[in-house]
Amino acid sequence: MQSQNQNKCEFSADVAVVGAGHAGIEAALACARMGLDTVIFTINLDAIGNMPCNPSIGGTGKGQLVYEIDALGGEMGYTADKVTLQSRILNQGKGPAVYSKRIQADRRAYQMNMKSTLENQKNLRVVMGEVVDFSCECDKNGKRHICAVKTALGAEYKIKALIISAGTYLCGRVITGEYTNASGPDGMLPANHLSDALRRENIALMRFKTGTPVRVHRDSIDFSVLEKQENEIKITPFSARTDKDAFSSIKQTECYIAYTNEETHKIIRANLSRSPLYSGVIHGTGPRYCPSIEDKIVRFSDKSRHQLFVEPMGENTKEIYLQGFSSSLPYDVQEKMLHSLAGFENAHIMRYAYAIEYDCADPTQMYATLEFKDIEGLYGAGQFNGTSGYEEAAAQGLVAGINAALKIKGEEPLILLRSNSYIGTLIDDLVTKGTAEPYRIMTSRSEYRLLLRQDNAEERLIEIGYRVGLIDRKRLDAFYEKQRRISDEIERISHLIISPSKAANELLAKYSSSPIQTGFLLSDLLRRPELTYEALSPLDADRPDLSDDVINEVQINIKYEGYIKRQIEEAEKFLKLEGKKIPSDIDYSKVLGLRLEAAEKLKKIRPENIGMASRISGVSPADIAVLLIYLGK
Repeated sequence: MQSQNQNKCEFSADVAVVGAGHAGIEAALACARMGLDTVIFTINLDAIGNMPCNPSIGGTGKGQLVYEIDALGGEMGYTADKVTLQSRILNQGKGPAVYSKRIQADRRAYQMNMKSTLENQKNLRVVMGEVVDFSCECDKNGKRHICAVKTALGAEYKIKALIISAGTYLCGRVITGEYTNASGPDGMLPANHLSDALRRENIALMRFKTGTPVRVHRDSIDFSVLEKQENEIKITPFSARTDKDAFSSIKQTECYIAYTNEETHKIIRANLSRSPLYSGVIHGTGPRYCPSIEDKIVRFSDKSRHQLFVEPMGENTKEIYLQGFSSSLPYDVQEKMLHSLAGFENAHIMRYAYAIEYDCADPTQMYATLEFKDIEGLYGAGQFNGTSGYEEAAAQGLVAGINAALKIKGEEPLILLRSNSYIGTLIDDLVTKGTAEPYRIMTSRSEYRLLLRQDNAEERLIEIGYRVGLIDRKRLDAFYEKQRRISDEIERISHLIISPSKAANELLAKYSSSPIQTGFLLSDLLRRPELTYEALSPLDADRPDLSDDVINEVQINIKYEGYIKRQIEEAEKFLKLEGKKIPSDIDYSKVLGLRLEAAEKLKKIRPENIGMASRISGVSPADIAVLLIYLGK
């Protein structure tokens, strides 16, 4: 809303979102779609939905996040489907608990689609401007509440909630060799003032670092000596909103694999003294699981080569992304490194690699809703919360947006759990353990990963999405119909007896499966690891016509039934601890028997329940037992 007087314009909104990257997009769309007057600020309209690193969506653990975002009513998966260049399912040799979809996206097409989505969203205004300050009011109890934001131009917006999703822009500094420059990603302007406002309000900030590799002109690469990466033959979309038949027929772009060699490593080692990582120029902490190439050479000195992925930036550009070759070494060293690779002897660098440092908040200052504990109505999301990755950012943005809207509406907050989502795992890790480096989700971070598969994200979360207003009834009913088909088929094959016969045993022998001498349930045959639902089709003439996604879930539920039941039992035990609430005003110093370190950690984190308390670093099982006794009294 906007009003005018003689000297200035006065603006207001329910929610303001700072930053229009992947977190900001999901936060703003969630608030607007839940009926709130929302404004989203971006330093540059051309930076909306930008992918300053690899233009890919998904990956190990990350693919699960994208499916969960879609199940809750978010946008990332649907837009990723529209701009897919290549699709693959990772970890297929390791079992369905860790299957993770990853696509290579057309970078500019993704940006334009997201920009259009924001521009056409009801209740949402997109504003190009840098937010430099925010204001709080105190209630009668001294609790601070967000009340306004201010832009660099002096415009003020009266608001009820503020979501900060500033990415790598806060006091951003780009570094390549001896060259440093105050900058956001891709040469965008940095946001140099909001950090001061955050510190003024006693919000603890950290300094992190990330980086990107060179971008190379396609025509200067000799692809004939590179290893071609096989595309997925039968592809499925991220989003339930996407037309599966149309998506399955898209033409995929070829990607390739290259390798470093001893000459590459020799060049890097000879120039380590010029590396900002080792010369003291870079002060921020970098991501452990996505290190620069010079860091790999030092840390894994026994390896004779490292794998690099040669991937396109888009259909209408010659830029090629060299994943795994991130660096902050000087430009001349980057040239030598690149030209030492087979196939890249004459390669032309279009964009040099760089590292970027930026300010971010300590996430232990937030509740699991992503609201700051000491400032009501202030939320954080994305790299601002100490994470890395587009998917982690989008997941947090969605949760922050939903919770900001629910709070303004006076409704109960949304807290996702470790037992029902990777999003819950991600947020729980951040707010209970914090992070000393850019956090990245991985399947190994979840103790319930067989329950949290990418194929059953809707089963776990769609009703939550419907309840908050981001999933419509038509989609919910389609989900219920799909679940009916799955349960009906599981029931059918669990009662279908296959009689022993020559034809049946010849089929089993084809798959090196032992013959049957008596009647056998089809479901028991399916439990054999060497057999699949498709392989058993000749023994099941009356099977119904089912979609691939239904068949996949039937097969997983039958094959892994015992393991799934065991994890469900573990999750139920977990929920009992989550149900034991801790009063917000508890004085841990008065809990007799509680160790000093534990009391200090508990006072800082202020866990909402015993489950969260048990996961805080420095809090032992003995401390939890003491706390339970105290609460019982």
